[in-house]
Amino acid sequence: MDHATVDGATLGRSLRGVGLNILTRDAGALARFVAEVFDLKLLRASSDFALVGHGPHLMQFHADATFAGHPLLNLLPENPPRGAGIQIYLFDTDPDAAATRAPALGGTVIEPPRDKPHGLREATILAPEGQSFTAAKAIP
Repeated sequence: MDHATVDGATLGRSLRGVGLNILTRDAGALARFVAEVFDLKLLRASSDFALVGHGPHLMQFHADATFAGHPLLNLLPENPPRGAGIQIYLFDTDPDAAATRAPALGGTVIEPPRDKPHGLREATILAPEGQSFTAAKAIP
């Protein structure tokens, strides 16, 4: 499937398992941030809709305006941070590299890279609007 050109209905029918959809003011901007900071594949990016691939998994990004008829839109805060209460783990990504790249792209490292007792090295980064992403890699 060509994620850059596939129509919404075809993409929707292809989705399986658990889906991750992140609401944002600018879908393309947040998707580019995530792809670059965490070294993931940017599959599609416009201000309204974007896709980022992480191995066989997809993250969808939708602009607020695309959710005009959805009840979630009324629950979004007017000001950042957005995404409070959810931590999005990006396993098999390099926490040290992500923490180094994030500030130059407008991100904030709220948890610097460190080894955790559960066997992962992690760094937690807030995207410019406040969504929380954690780069995590198994400690050898």
